[in-house]
Amino acid sequence: MPNKIRTFIALELSPEIKDELTQLQAQLKSINADVKWVKPQSMHLTLKFLGDIVQEQIEEIKKILDNAASRHASFEVSLFQVGGFPRLESPRVIWVGIDKGCSQSEAIAKELEEELERIGFEKEKRPFSAHLTLGRVRSPKERNELVSKIKALDFKPSASCIIDKITLFQSTLTPQGSIYTPLHEAKLTP
Repeated sequence: MPNKIRTFIALELSPEIKDELTQLQAQLKSINADVKWVKPQSMHLTLKFLGDIVQEQIEEIKKILDNAASRHASFEVSLFQVGGFPRLESPRVIWVGIDKGCSQSEAIAKELEEELERIGFEKEKRPFSAHLTLGRVRSPKERNELVSKIKALDFKPSASCIIDKITLFQSTLTPQGSIYTPLHEAKLTP
């Protein structure tokens, strides 16, 4: 059986955006809800989770990324609001939405989805939603207080960043959390 690696495609964020998300997390952590918070250095905007792939698929995926990147220009991304999936009143995931750059992110994700489906990757059942995961709610402990805190937040993000590449990442699961290693970067047109 060939060696498989766990992979996903994402857009990387600037340190300034990650700093704002860290400050936001700190406010939400004060509730002490049972949430597994995403480490700020690991935050990214996932375009497509590929799962386990074999080494031979990487070259084909790289070509798809390069082709998609050549058809899209660099763009600015800014943050928007805090929410929850499946809904804020009973969240399993706490997220921050994308304001500026949402339509560009969606267009790239849609194109990748179609191209990857052609080479055998399963199409997502849910429509793409441009967001950044802050944390995953593990149990109902203090969940209502967390939701109240989110609803009362006066979140006015000021940071933005230029997205200039699409990255294929390897995700290695460890007891300390996932480690993300870039395997390929496809530069968007300037």
